[in-house]
Amino acid sequence: MGKSRRKFFRGLGKLFCGVGVHQDGNDQEDLEAITATEQRVFRYDKLAAATGNFSSKHKLGEGGFGPVYKGRLEDGREVAVKQLGRGSRQGAREFENETLLLLRVQHKNVVKLHGYCADGDDKLLVYEYVSNQSLDKFLFSGEEGRKAELDWARRYQVILGVARGLLYLHESAHTTIIHRDIKASNILLDGRWTPKIADFGMARLYPENQTHVNTRVAGTNGYMAPEYVMHGVLSVKADVFSFGVLLLEIVAGRKNTAFAPLPDPDAGNLLEWAWKLYEKGNSVELLDRALSPAITAADEEQVGMCVQLGLLCTQTDPKHRPDMKIVLVALSKKPATMALEQPMRPGIPETRHRRRSHGTTSTRGSTTTPVAAASGDKSSSASSSATITTTATTSTTTTTTHSSNLLH
Repeated sequence: MGKSRRKFFRGLGKLFCGVGVHQDGNDQEDLEAITATEQRVFRYDKLAAATGNFSSKHKLGEGGFGPVYKGRLEDGREVAVKQLGRGSRQGAREFENETLLLLRVQHKNVVKLHGYCADGDDKLLVYEYVSNQSLDKFLFSGEEGRKAELDWARRYQVILGVARGLLYLHESAHTTIIHRDIKASNILLDGRWTPKIADFGMARLYPENQTHVNTRVAGTNGYMAPEYVMHGVLSVKADVFSFGVLLLEIVAGRKNTAFAPLPDPDAGNLLEWAWKLYEKGNSVELLDRALSPAITAADEEQVGMCVQLGLLCTQTDPKHRPDMKIVLVALSKKPATMALEQPMRPGIPETRHRRRSHGTTSTRGSTTTPVAAASGDKSSSASSSATITTTATTSTTTTTTHSSNLLH
């Protein structure tokens, strides 16, 4: 084994297996960790054969990391092979980062890394092949038929799946992982339209017992949280913000940029437009017009709840954003049984107290989901600030449940 490869494998063992790396390199557990990691290594010639020698016919696309090719391994598995562009220092760091993070991550809503190849200057990542490509290819397509193919039922399942994947990364993985680049092009869809979070090149491990970390800002404009952009303060709530933007994009079928024309010329971006519609009680008007003919009253209730959740997730103060556990609980219940906090204007510091409201109102053509807010108490914690009130449809009483008890 080459010196550089041994160093790389020991890094994996140290990070994920909790084993010490001694200077003499004789630690038995360390060697076992290296051996386990070696089983995920692919030979370059095998990957070249699988992709037709990286033929343009097999090319799926290209990102900042490098080109991605479709391939078939000797055992019959279809894979996507991401090839690092030679001479890219940034790409090399992202390659190592993505490998380190994904080798022990396993969830149906996170893309699976089968293994990698690190052979001199040739560095490749081998993923499961996801047949329907990325979410943005459907949401932002100029073809109405392609947009409509991702109907509301499928879009709602995509929203649920991404929420489950993020909750896993934040609370159930071997250590907390902050993705840092949640967006439509990083959500892959398989043949059953199951979403899979991809591209962990900028992801970061989150130290235990810390509320946030300070780091170099990296991400995509339009998706990054204000506290992260302005101050480099990173926490799981940065992913929540990005998820909120994505949620609103899925509803609207539009990008959250000033360059995408909106029906309201006074709205600078999608968040602003969503906020204006929400304040008027017309959240359902945000819905992608390609879906309008097939939408039911029940769908409109879901749309209203999604708009409200999207706005809650994009609050300026991270303490006012729900965590992904709360988001998933809300998405998993019928809108008529939920009462969520009322959001403030996204991207604007708090200027007014939150109002209290109970129950859910919904009218066809105008759907809103009023809130049971935690009043204006500034001392409430980040977890308790996003309180959900579950209202029994057969009773006039309400029961408030804090986030720590929601899934028990």
